[in-house]
Amino acid sequence: MQGSRAEHPALSVAAFTLPGMARSWTRLHEHLGAAPGPLDFDMVRRAAADLLGESDDLDWKEQLPQPPRDGRWNELAKDVAAMANTRGGLLIFGVQDKTCHLTGIDPGQANPQQYHQWIRNHVQPYLPDVTFTTLTSPDGTTSVLVCDIPASPMAPHHVYGTAQKDKDQQAAVVPYRDKDQTGWMAEHQIERAYRDRFTRTERAEEEAERLLGQTRETVFTHQTGPSAWFLAIARPERPLPRTAPRLTRGEASTVLHTARTQTSQRSAAGPLAGLQIVSNNPRPGLRRWVVQTLTRQLGRDIHAELHHDGTTVLAADLSWDAGRGRALQEAPEGSLLFSQDYTMACCENFTALARELTHRTGADSALHITATIASSTRTAPLTPVVSEYGGAFPEFDYDARRPTRIQPVTTSLPPSGGDPARNEAAHELFTDLMNQFGLDPQP
Repeated sequence: MQGSRAEHPALSVAAFTLPGMARSWTRLHEHLGAAPGPLDFDMVRRAAADLLGESDDLDWKEQLPQPPRDGRWNELAKDVAAMANTRGGLLIFGVQDKTCHLTGIDPGQANPQQYHQWIRNHVQPYLPDVTFTTLTSPDGTTSVLVCDIPASPMAPHHVYGTAQKDKDQQAAVVPYRDKDQTGWMAEHQIERAYRDRFTRTERAEEEAERLLGQTRETVFTHQTGPSAWFLAIARPERPLPRTAPRLTRGEASTVLHTARTQTSQRSAAGPLAGLQIVSNNPRPGLRRWVVQTLTRQLGRDIHAELHHDGTTVLAADLSWDAGRGRALQEAPEGSLLFSQDYTMACCENFTALARELTHRTGADSALHITATIASSTRTAPLTPVVSEYGGAFPEFDYDARRPTRIQPVTTSLPPSGGDPARNEAAHELFTDLMNQFGLDPQP
């Protein structure tokens, strides 16, 4: 089907999932209010029964993919490239597109290996992350085939085929999804898509640095004394467009609560516990919700932002209880103490919060995470306070380095992988931060 060539808001940025791994949050999850996770047959059945209409990220197909005939384009390659060039989506075979009637397919006729070969032959650059999954009803009588296509960081993808009038003439088009139709990109759209591909990494780094600087300025403005701060930014590889539904106040509060419960068993109480007193009343910001204790004089200064595009920001004062007892007495004069245990709790809380926000907003793409420890004075040596026996005996480590500045550290969090992936990302951040002080924390 050929649709409009009008500008499409989702063409400018792309995302990806891990090779061979279907996405955990799709149009069907959103429609059904389902938790992130693999699709199952019942979810397809319920969505079809609800007459869920086609959209830029959902296409119902009654018949299994067919090979190209009479010089026509490979329909599967075209549909897959169109979704990869937009924001990803699902092709579901076995459901009529007009009536949403669940007709089913013969699973014995489905040939994912052949479908992957068609995509490899007809789409460039190659799309390695497309998955085909056959889902069957519990009684075994009805099956559907689900093709899950992540949005691609290598967009634009061209579809190559043979012109109908001249079988030796190869032609290429660049399809994209425009609502429930497939259109062809005009020249200026293709040029923009290439520009976005080549500048995406640079823009992401610049945006992370801008947000870190903005957050640093926000929290340091409220400081009356020297302090060390944990600062972290997580941005989806493909942030949601401004046209996406905005996070409500209640949803923002739920994100904070859910992330807090996921990390509540840790030995050190993290910043999400400190935000609990204000998390039921997030305040609006510029395309974001803001939750903070900076002006409440509670002792634990914390600042969090939940952006409507899926970006997460967290800043927490690491010095609020680091100067207790012997650690304060033995530390060199002028040292800016911060708690190693609380830093670890910050890393764990932050990755939980970032992942929960992406699930809630539907920004199902890899998260790029940047974290650092910054001094409000910019000159005082940052000095870690380590703890023994579960935090009961904090002390100053004489062998640790005491830099005035440390380098920001980065990691990524895949859209799938569950708690193990989240914990691994948190520990990677923590280890990279502590290594800059000459410390090697063990998991």
